[in-house]
Amino acid sequence: MRAAIFILLITLSTFGNIDKEPQSDKILFVVSNAHYYGNSDIHTANHFPEIVFAYDVFQKAGYRIDFVSPKGGAIPLGYIYSDTLLMRYLYDKEFMTQLKTTRKPDDIDPEQYQAIFYAVGAAAMFEVPNHKSLQEIAVTIYENNSGIISAVCHGTAGIANIKKSDGSFLVSGKRINGFPDAFENKEAEYFQQFPFSIEDQVKANGGVFSYSEEGWDSYLEVDGRVITGQDPTSSALVAEAVIKAIENK
Repeated sequence: MRAAIFILLITLSTFGNIDKEPQSDKILFVVSNAHYYGNSDIHTANHFPEIVFAYDVFQKAGYRIDFVSPKGGAIPLGYIYSDTLLMRYLYDKEFMTQLKTTRKPDDIDPEQYQAIFYAVGAAAMFEVPNHKSLQEIAVTIYENNSGIISAVCHGTAGIANIKKSDGSFLVSGKRINGFPDAFENKEAEYFQQFPFSIEDQVKANGGVFSYSEEGWDSYLEVDGRVITGQDPTSSALVAEAVIKAIENK
């Protein structure tokens, strides 16, 4: 009789493990719908290589990617040049359909994601940084899921103003990287349209902004579960660092 009860308990325990939800293998990419620099007629776009270089790393590692933008739907793409990997994705129907049909923030369940990744290009400066729903998604991933918040280049604008549930800024006390002012043309009209300087905003919110003066050398900063890269050459390495951080949780 005791043996029968013991077997029954093992069986019920086994069924419980089967019913348990598997750990998520999803990453959320944040992109922008902005077509212009602010109120100007200067076109801006999401940086296609930044997206592709990271996406390819995540995909090869077995992660699934969803895209979210402030308004959902199609996003502008730019910085496309002749490169084997870029061309493969440019003509990948499934991938390009994802970029044509990005999700709205209200359609996102943040509990499904291990990490959020801002790979946006200069379009990141508009619509994304102070979008309340996107910020709430990021905080839930970071706090509830013990997930990773990551960004590359101008994508750091998207995390500069995020506040955690305790009211403190996400970047406060952390080493943060992004596209530095030293590499911007501050006299150009496009820069005048920026709502803020990424570098100054990170510092104002308590972050320690650092960058490589050489530039275009795959520089990144990893500070706990916040991972940031300087420019498109950092995109793949940021993705690799995110994966390592997920595996080490």
